[in-house]
Amino acid sequence: INMKIVGISACPAGLAHTPMAAKALEKAGEALGYDVKMEQQGSMGQINEITKEEAQAADFVIIASDQKIVGMDRFEGKKVIRVDINICIKAPEAVLKKCVAAVSK
Repeated sequence: INMKIVGISACPAGLAHTPMAAKALEKAGEALGYDVKMEQQGSMGQINEITKEEAQAADFVIIASDQKIVGMDRFEGKKVIRVDINICIKAPEAVLKKCVAAVSK
């Protein structure tokens, strides 16, 4: 399945977990053959920002955070899946597979 996935990772400080989760999910996406783009939000603002066009072209959205996310209106009408940021770091392939299975039903 060729999946286009966008997502946002954010942790309270936005320093360690945020980029770790974003990179882990992007790498896992490559390994699984998915197109994954992760935006990072934190104390440094937004990195690798997802445009409204990218958001609308995506099959679904992953939110790796329990924080308040900036710019959620971009994802209007999209299936949004919230996942624990720590699980994204520990088991990113499992997270993506589970999300893809959930939206492919």
